[in-house]
Amino acid sequence: QVQLVESGGGLVQAGGSLRLSCAASGRIFSIRHMGWYRQAPGKQRELAARITSGGVTNYADSVKGRFTISRDNFKNTVYLEMNSLKPEDTAVYYCHAEVRYSGYETYWGQGTQVTVSS
Repeated sequence: QVQLVESGGGLVQAGGSLRLSCAASGRIFSIRHMGWYRQAPGKQRELAARITSGGVTNYADSVKGRFTISRDNFKNTVYLEMNSLKPEDTAVYYCHAEVRYSGYETYWGQGTQVTVSS
C-alpha cells in the first residue's frame, strides 16, 4: 500500500500565501503523475494542478498564474505554492499520485483544509 500525507493547510487572509506539501511512502517503484485536486462545499472535486515525473505542469484556468506546483522525486514529495489567494480558493485540497510498483495505481491523500478569509 501507498500513503499520501498532506500538510500546510490553514487559514489565511485574501491576498496571502500558503505552501502545501504531500509526501508519498510505501511500496513505490516510481511515481508518474502527481497533482492537487480541490473540493469546495457544494462543488465537485476539480483538478487544481498536476505535474509529470519530467516536470511538465498543467493548471486549472482559475489558478493559473497564482499557483505553482513542483516535486522532489528523491523525497517522493509534491508541493503547491499558492499565492494571491482568493476566498474562492477555499476548499479541501487532496494530493493525488499515480504510483508504479508493477503496474500503475492511483492513490489519494486524506485532504487538507485551506480557508481564505475576505
